[in-house]
Amino acid sequence: MKRIMLTIAYDGTAYKGWQIQPGEPTIEGVLNAELSRFLDENIRVIGASRTDAGVHARGAVAVFDTESSIPGDKFSFAINKGLPEDIRIVSSVQVRSDFHPRKVSCRKTYEYRIYNDTFPLPTRRLYTCHVYGKLDEELMDRSGKYLIGEHDFASFSSVGGQTLSTVRTIYDISVIREDREVVISVTGNGFLYNMVRIIAGTLIEAGQGRISPDEITGILNARDRSLAGRTAPACGLCLTGYKFDDDIIAFV
Repeated sequence: MKRIMLTIAYDGTAYKGWQIQPGEPTIEGVLNAELSRFLDENIRVIGASRTDAGVHARGAVAVFDTESSIPGDKFSFAINKGLPEDIRIVSSVQVRSDFHPRKVSCRKTYEYRIYNDTFPLPTRRLYTCHVYGKLDEELMDRSGKYLIGEHDFASFSSVGGQTLSTVRTIYDISVIREDREVVISVTGNGFLYNMVRIIAGTLIEAGQGRISPDEITGILNARDRSLAGRTAPACGLCLTGYKFDDDIIAFV
């Protein structure tokens, strides 16, 4: 038996998120079905985290165990042939048999994209949140810096999360403009339910001048969801990747 780690990219538009839900299309469900069919084994992937319905990924991570003799780096080539075009394995590697992607320290990065123009662009509607009116990306960036560090992010979490603690560490937040798109990048050790989308919604309000940068600390300290901005739409969010400690993983 060996353990394989997959790095996965997907367009989440047609799916009800990562986690298996009875009667609903999910990323985990598609991967389990195709891996089981191809390997003729009962395969159940273990994801490093879950994404919500409509959220995309360029660097999601999952592991599975198999008796197959296929080399670890060849699974991506073999499995992609049977996957739908909106899901792709971008790399695969054999890892230590006791490596569990949710039980090791890592840095996880999400990107939130905003299309900032008078009208939405049809070709970007599935991958950006449209915001009409000028956004000040410098104000957004300054506001985001107040979230860096270890904090209780209860104000930035939706009801329904399953975690016992709302304390998380944000290592970096940046906001830049790329022509008509404003891009928020957030790196942390983990995120609460809807946390990045609520951060994005709050920074959008900062960019509109409705929240000042120095109000962010007060919103954090209040631990009150009603004080933060709206939950931005799922379509603008993309999980871009993980950085694991290579010594912990001990790649084979």
